[in-house]
Amino acid sequence: MAPRTRVRWAGPADVEAIDGLIRQLAVYEREPDAVEATPDDLRAALFGPDPRVRALVAEVLEGETWVVAGTAISFTTYSTWTGRHGTWLEDLFVRPQHRGLGLGRALLSALAADAVAAGHRRLEWSVLDWNTPAQAVYTAIGAQPLEEWTRWRLAGPELEALAASGSVPS
Repeated sequence: MAPRTRVRWAGPADVEAIDGLIRQLAVYEREPDAVEATPDDLRAALFGPDPRVRALVAEVLEGETWVVAGTAISFTTYSTWTGRHGTWLEDLFVRPQHRGLGLGRALLSALAADAVAAGHRRLEWSVLDWNTPAQAVYTAIGAQPLEEWTRWRLAGPELEALAASGSVPS
């Protein structure tokens, strides 16, 4: 018999579990030392005075205890073309021992339902080119890659250098 599962919005008590999932995701994505965020950073982003990030958690009932097995972390975007907000899925991760239970799909489904309820026109995310298991899940739910778009990033010294050449508008 398959274990009982559920998806819910994260609360402050979930921060440590979510932090652990983020660190496991970094290992999976071959960047084990890339995570700079601390649980305090995550707590402030999710539950501080001006939260701009949200997280869903997927849980599995193990004995009498609900255990966090996965997460979907998102934030709101805006499209000038649609004139509507959208949802950006920053991270989706399910612990390897809990894969195959439909938790990834359940997290995506809950996030999509929330986006539609909020009037959002898009749910978007990035996936590594080599991550074919994730791509198979995304294809199965009807998602399509935007092959004509390339994601760009400015960070670190290059970001600092460009910032130094400008000023904050008043």
